[in-house]
Amino acid sequence: MPVENKVDPFKPQAPAIPGVPAASEKKEKPAPKPVAPQPSGPQQRAAEEARSKMIGIGVGIGIVVFAGVVLLHFGRSSSAKPGLNLPAATEAPMAPAADAKSAPAEKLLVGPGPVATAAELSKPWSSREFLFRGTLSPDPVPAMVVRLPGGALWGFSLREPFGDCELQYVTNLNAIETNYGFHGEHPMVVNPCTRAVYDLMQYGGGAPNGGLVRGEIVHGSGVRPPMAIEVRASGRDIVAVRGE
Repeated sequence: MPVENKVDPFKPQAPAIPGVPAASEKKEKPAPKPVAPQPSGPQQRAAEEARSKMIGIGVGIGIVVFAGVVLLHFGRSSSAKPGLNLPAATEAPMAPAADAKSAPAEKLLVGPGPVATAAELSKPWSSREFLFRGTLSPDPVPAMVVRLPGGALWGFSLREPFGDCELQYVTNLNAIETNYGFHGEHPMVVNPCTRAVYDLMQYGGGAPNGGLVRGEIVHGSGVRPPMAIEVRASGRDIVAVRGE
């Protein structure tokens, strides 16, 4: 018996069209490959900025390397030129470190009171500088005591009488003659402002009571001898008592 093709009444067959393959004969197309999502918005800008920074860093490194090569080349060329002798760099000598055991600056004694010792003034023309606070001025002024030939002590203010210049006790006779034009036989007191020279071995007028005071002006001009300060020996100390 011939085989009958059964037809599903609920699934009608598609009409056959010449030259067109049936639906069952069509090949299925492969599914497209998934594409990775591209960053957008803030993520995309951050990525672009990172790439720009990396490019900038690379360019900067390249410039530095190129400059170093050029400088090295020119440096070698300059050193190879004949007749160009550059002095070698030398280190500056270091200043010697301060000696921690060095003695501090001498502190001047202040009178009235002990201003020197007898041992310091044992020789003729030996001297000791100190400060003296008088009754007319609350601030101490520079002063000096000198051992004169014969053993006498003489104290006087180093502030010029009625002025502001500071007197100097000079023991170098050549310096006195060179700087002040006066030839002396022993140390003198000088005034660098008025160019006056005072001789402690001579007496001059000008004391408040009309008497005489040591330090006659032997060269130059001045008002009077230096202001006197009374000093006394008290045991091993030299004591400044009072001023004019």
